[in-house]
Amino acid sequence: MDKNIAPTRSNLIKLKGELKFAKLGYELLDQKRNILIIELLTLVDQAVDYQTRVDDALFSAYRSLKESVMVMGKMKVGNLSGAVDIQTSISMKERRVMGVRLPQVETSFEDKGPYFSPFETSFLAEESVAQFKTALELMGRLAELKVSIMRLAREVKKTIRKVNALEKIAIPDLEEALTYTQGRLEEAERESFLLMKMVKSRLEKKSAGL
Repeated sequence: MDKNIAPTRSNLIKLKGELKFAKLGYELLDQKRNILIIELLTLVDQAVDYQTRVDDALFSAYRSLKESVMVMGKMKVGNLSGAVDIQTSISMKERRVMGVRLPQVETSFEDKGPYFSPFETSFLAEESVAQFKTALELMGRLAELKVSIMRLAREVKKTIRKVNALEKIAIPDLEEALTYTQGRLEEAERESFLLMKMVKSRLEKKSAGL
């Protein structure tokens, strides 16, 4: 608390206003913190789910590719892979959660198939292509979630620091300053009242000729 604050009515009014503003700021930041934490936990759960889905999709895709090699041979699969013509595009948008910019990733494909003749070609080759496409789309979503989690976690940390600063430093200091100022003003009023009473008593005695 700043002991240099003069115990005046104007400073008392000013301190009350600052305390009210600080408490309002604390309430708003506390709400923001809670909303951000809920959003962060939701995204963490989604990221765990998508990580599992990406792992499963890649495992399935590589397994199909391996089985294709076993059925058709490494050279033929290599030749077929050169015939695959898929254009991939990734678009980025964003959304905001309590002022935090979060990315939105959308993966799209432009197929120019069929890539090869089904004659003497295992269905596993096409299945492998489809599964790699699925894995790539899931990886885009997983990247979106991970970046969002990092940004939200950073904002949660900043908000918690601000909340703690208000709750443990600013508000207690203002309350102490307000109590101190009120006490000094009340003390000054009591002293002024006693002084006026003494003056009045002396004037009464003087007028009575005592």
